[in-house]
Amino acid sequence: MLVIHLRIAGKVQGVGFRQWTAREARGRGLSGYVRNRHDGSVEALFSGDADAVSALAEACGRGPQASRVDRVDVRPAIEDDLAPHRGSGFAVLPTA
Repeated sequence: MLVIHLRIAGKVQGVGFRQWTAREARGRGLSGYVRNRHDGSVEALFSGDADAVSALAEACGRGPQASRVDRVDVRPAIEDDLAPHRGSGFAVLPTA
């Protein structure tokens, strides 16, 4: 089990990035969330099989076709970071 927190910067809002991330995460059997941030970035938390989490983190560096990813900051997280969203699978949350 691996849990990571990502902050993705670039042209990542208004291009379907959150929906793409949710589809990719669900397809890999991951839990967590994705949401836009007021600063124009996208934030995500992925939890699950280490290989699947790592693969999606790498894919976020490319993003969906209409996006332009300038930077992905990845830091370790803990399962407790997922606690408010536990049981919801993978969620698209409101902007924070």
